[in-house]
Amino acid sequence: MHLNYHFLRFLCPALEKEFMGGIITSCFSQSKDELILEISSQGDIRYVRAHLLPPDIYLSFPVQFQRAKRNSIDLFSELLGDRIEGVKVMDFERAFYFLLESGKKLVFKLHGNRSNVLLFSPENGGPLLLFRNEISEDKSLRFEDLFNPLDLSWERFKSLEGNASQFLPTLGPEPRKWLKEKGYPELSLEEKWKGIQEVLDLLDSPLFCLIEEQDQVKLTLLPTENPLKTFADPIEAVNELFYIALVRGNFNKDKNRLLKNLQEQIKRTENYLQKSREKLSELVNSPPPSQLADVIMANLHQFFSGQTGAELDNFYTGEKVWVKLKRNQKPQDLAESLYRKSKNRQLEIDQLEKTLAAKEKQWEELQHKLEELASIEEFRGLKSYQREHIKSEQANPKNTGLPFRVFEFEGYTIWVGKSSKDNDEMIRRYIHKDDLWLHARQAAGSHVVIRTKGMPKIPNPVLERAAGLAAYYSKLKSETLAPVIFTEAKYIRKVKGSPAGAVMVDREKVVMVAPQGPDGHLAKDGRGERS
Repeated sequence: MHLNYHFLRFLCPALEKEFMGGIITSCFSQSKDELILEISSQGDIRYVRAHLLPPDIYLSFPVQFQRAKRNSIDLFSELLGDRIEGVKVMDFERAFYFLLESGKKLVFKLHGNRSNVLLFSPENGGPLLLFRNEISEDKSLRFEDLFNPLDLSWERFKSLEGNASQFLPTLGPEPRKWLKEKGYPELSLEEKWKGIQEVLDLLDSPLFCLIEEQDQVKLTLLPTENPLKTFADPIEAVNELFYIALVRGNFNKDKNRLLKNLQEQIKRTENYLQKSREKLSELVNSPPPSQLADVIMANLHQFFSGQTGAELDNFYTGEKVWVKLKRNQKPQDLAESLYRKSKNRQLEIDQLEKTLAAKEKQWEELQHKLEELASIEEFRGLKSYQREHIKSEQANPKNTGLPFRVFEFEGYTIWVGKSSKDNDEMIRRYIHKDDLWLHARQAAGSHVVIRTKGMPKIPNPVLERAAGLAAYYSKLKSETLAPVIFTEAKYIRKVKGSPAGAVMVDREKVVMVAPQGPDGHLAKDGRGERS
């Protein structure tokens, strides 16, 4: 009800007592939808702060306000030096005005999304100046239009058949709720009239209470159980509402956003740990691919030309096993591939154990950050926390025309090739021999490069982030965990006549990662970009 006529008719006399005779010494704005007035009276300085950013429309009247040195603009220069002669509420309207010695009137129109501050001159019918010029209907608004006198007689009430909203549209949600709780819709016309008079009596001699409903702090003029705070002074009430709802509310909003982000990171890390542990258990406990290769090599006579497979006796398990061949694939080639996979299995196990250790450490760090953030209770601590912990990871706007996407992560630049031809272009013209090159193992995908620029050893989080991008921009995008090879750029080379994007790689290592896109989220489908 802080924007309500019934509150403004108490606020305006208090403001008149506070500001009467004061001189407007400054009027400025340092955010898009907030207007500040500085008023000097007998050596004391007071401020009017109107925050008009929908849906958070609030007023406050602080004794101190620190004007920003930058991004601040002077407004309403016609007000400077003018003396305040009164502060008046407009009849049954969500609006009030400062009456000035020059005859000008500074109107605060508190109409929700259409809230505005307007300066009317005695010489003009319409407003001389608007604070929010985008509200086009205010440009033709007349000062007299903002008065809405109401007939509150029994005869009018009777003609409206006791419709409270039509009889007194200024009531607002809290008084209407109070009437409904009293059974207003079912009452007789005479009882409804008594109910309306009872509400008006309560609104004529209120205590100003701050209450919380659905995580929102509100002001009410009606008696209420367990209010957050109660005031006899309307200025104190509206100042406290401004602080709790806007200043404290924005702090809580920012803090909750950071908490949610951390909780999501922790959840993703826990999911990663669970899947990695399952993968590690599978690698450790399942038979090595070399066993099937041995079975194939011992039964080469079972494969005949043109066959797509054969059923063989697995002498390791004593069971039958069906071995399927690709088109034109020889059983010896399949066995060779299985031997290679078996050889690489220990590498995958070693790398997965290292990754798990790093992720467990990361989980502990995230938990520590969460506890630290949860303990912060004021804006300064929150800003300090953000400067210390929050690192930006976003696409570089200078990507246009380059054969690769550019990402920044923890001070390192990561390039991701856009296509097969672009991969070749990136290798040929842009990378340095000491850069780290990554690619999804045995799958079509983008080439990824971490720019080293003479930096020391690349941290594991940076390596994993780049590997996650390499897996994401590949045919392994839909995998829970994907193998990604990496080596220094000097150990990759193009072979003459090879297809676009194809390279020979020496001295590669393998890292197992979950595919992660540019926003840091895990891939949810199987679409990959071919290299």
